[in-house]
Amino acid sequence: MSAETSAAAPGQFTRRRLQFRAWRGTRPFWAGLFVLLGGFPIMYFPYAHLQIGHLTLAMATTAGAGSLIIGVLLVVLGISLWFQKHVRVFAGVAAILLALVSIPVSNFGGFVMGFLFALIGGAMAVAWAPGAPPQPQPLAEAAPGEGGDPQTAELPPQYPGAVESNDLSGTSPGNGANGRHSAG
Repeated sequence: MSAETSAAAPGQFTRRRLQFRAWRGTRPFWAGLFVLLGGFPIMYFPYAHLQIGHLTLAMATTAGAGSLIIGVLLVVLGISLWFQKHVRVFAGVAAILLALVSIPVSNFGGFVMGFLFALIGGAMAVAWAPGAPPQPQPLAEAAPGEGGDPQTAELPPQYPGAVESNDLSGTSPGNGANGRHSAG
C-alpha cells in the first residue's frame, strides 16, 4: 500500500459522504426510511416461527398474504419516497392507511413496531416540504467613511414618517394597497 493510496482514500470517502448528504437533503429521506423499516416487521412476523425452548410458536395467520402485500407496498412506498420525491403526499397518505390496515390484518401491525414506523414515516412524508435553494447574496461595498457596520446603517422608511413595517403580505395601506388581497 503506497502513501498516495492512503491519502486519496479519506478524500474519496469525505466526498462520497458529502454527496450522499446533499442527496439526502433534497428529499424526504427519513420518512422513506421509516416507511421502509415499517414494512419489514409487517411482512416478517406472520411467517415467522418463534422457538421457545422445544416449543415452536407459529405466527402464521389466515391473513398472511394480506400482511405480505401490505409489507411489500410499504417497502415500495419507502423506496419511492427516496427516488421520486414528487409523490410524497400520496406515498405518505398511503403509508398511513396501510399502517392502519395492518393492525387487524398483520398481528397488530407487526406487533405495533411496524405500525408505528409506517405511521410516523407517512406523517413525516406528508409534512416534508422541499426547501428553497439559497439565493446568492450580492456583495455590498461600504462607502468610505461609513464603515459598513450593519447595526448603524439606517433603512429608508417605506413612506414619510413611518417606521419599518412587518407586513410581509404587501396588503397594508403603506404599500398602496387597501388591505385586501388581490387575485391578479
